Amino acid sequence: MKNVLLLFIFLGSGYLMAQEGIMMKEVVTPPEVVRFAFEKQYPNKTAVWAMEYVGDDNDEIRYEAKFNLTTKTKALAVYDNLGNLKATETQIPLSQLPPKAQAYLKQNYPAKAIREIAIVVDDKNKTTYEVGIEKKTKFYDVVFDKNGGFDVIIQKD
Repeated sequence: MKNVLLLFIFLGSGYLMAQEGIMMKEVVTPPEVVRFAFEKQYPNKTAVWAMEYVGDDNDEIRYEAKFNLTTKTKALAVYDNLGNLKATETQIPLSQLPPKAQAYLKQNYPAKAIREIAIVVDDKNKTTYEVGIEKKTKFYDVVFDKNGGFDVIIQKD
């Protein structure tokens, strides 16, 4: 009986862990004002929406629209709950990174470690580049400024 109970607990916990993880974002339907802002900026595009809490106290809501900008290019648009565009992130090839950033990556990481590259433009029109790197089973974003200068590396969950 003890073994049956342990087996049940083990299988039950395995089932729960197979569900969405704690850090995964839930697919949501955004408010109309957010959806209309997206449709105005990206007509004829279909997005998958997620919601995230941000800010010092996790008291600000952000809606993220993931969509295909072209057949080969993925993009992300981030809106606040009033429909204001906060940032866009567009996938780019390595060749579109500034030469300074390319040199830094070549010197510090093997090519196979690079998982994704994106150009990010925020609501103040500040441009940065984010390069997703996998190192020792951990994922990092290496961030460069608009000229390709190294800015920061951030470990992602």
